[in-house]
Amino acid sequence: MPTFTYKARSPNGATVEGTIEANDQKAGTEKLRGQKYVVLEIAEKKAGPLDKIKGFFKPGVKPRDLVLFSRQLSTLVGAGVPIVQGLSILGEQAENPAFKAVVNAVRTDIEGGLSIAEAMKKHPDAFPDLYVSMIKAGEVGGILDTILERLSAYLESAEALKAKVKSAMMYPAVVCSIAGAVTVFLLVFVIPTFKTMFSSFGAELPTPTRILIAVSDFLKSQIILILLSPFGAYYGFKKFYSTPYGKKVVDYRMLTVPIFGIMLKKVAVAKFTRTLGTLIKSGVPIMQGLETVAATSGNVVLEEIIMSARESIREGSRIADPLKKGGIFPPMVIQMISVGEETGSLDIMLSKIADFYDQEVDTAVKGLTSMIEPIIIVVMGLIIGTIVICMFMPMFELGSLASKQG
Repeated sequence: MPTFTYKARSPNGATVEGTIEANDQKAGTEKLRGQKYVVLEIAEKKAGPLDKIKGFFKPGVKPRDLVLFSRQLSTLVGAGVPIVQGLSILGEQAENPAFKAVVNAVRTDIEGGLSIAEAMKKHPDAFPDLYVSMIKAGEVGGILDTILERLSAYLESAEALKAKVKSAMMYPAVVCSIAGAVTVFLLVFVIPTFKTMFSSFGAELPTPTRILIAVSDFLKSQIILILLSPFGAYYGFKKFYSTPYGKKVVDYRMLTVPIFGIMLKKVAVAKFTRTLGTLIKSGVPIMQGLETVAATSGNVVLEEIIMSARESIREGSRIADPLKKGGIFPPMVIQMISVGEETGSLDIMLSKIADFYDQEVDTAVKGLTSMIEPIIIVVMGLIIGTIVICMFMPMFELGSLASKQG
């Protein structure tokens, strides 16, 4: 959230200066006016190098903080504790300094006359759009404690799903990194030793050995460039992904890449159905729910499909047809959503689909891990074996030559 420096006149007439966090300059001004200040000057504070370093190490709001906050606030509200008092209690108990500041700011805004949803909306880093939408529905329907309980369950399910995907990606990433490091070590530090030894033989080396030595010489001469290349590749990918075209290309490839694409599609289906089902069950209108789900999908291709479904409903059609045309959602999911629409139990159907695909993701992660492990071992064996064979080939030839001469 941007930080603004200001000069203002306090209620007692003194001129004060300071900083304030707000979404924009207008929001910052309104926030100061809510504190009975007369704003004289206000401008966005430009972040210097030191501020960027501090911001990098600044603790953020973690999903665990939000889950715990939702459960505790649900219990307090259900017990009849006023929301302001409940936020005051949770603000004192919060261990994360960043989240403590957010909770206290929300409490202050509510005391100033804002609704709970409006106060939370001012802190998007802590409270995502989905969270704010459900809180708003809970306020309007008078079931805030129930909504907070559902939010806790949803956030826990979402984090469990994310953890499964991370575990599936982490193992091959770590093993491939170690394999790459070992290979580079052999080529840069071990092969040159053999090269010195081979040069004393005076005989012509086999072609595979000469190729390997050439690769080793190149890596050794360009070692700095090679070490920096991953950072350059990451920066280039980040710049490409920041463009609309790049984001669309990468997001589409992520869903169609062999092996991983199938799992990511299942993750996308589980997340979509779980989120939309929770929103509809909580009383959020389906048009607003689809807009929120699209914004939080994390994939441009899915976002376009979901927004097409939203437009379809606006025109009086069903949600299932655009989802079918998108090609991401399996036929079984489309059929269950269609049945849910016809029977008026869409939220129940979505929850059942989400439960089923949570299990599918779990199975896919286990299958992926068991399949990748032998593949990586075989690839590593081939690479190391090729290097060893190329290095020992000259020795075999010299041994054969010596036996013939004898």
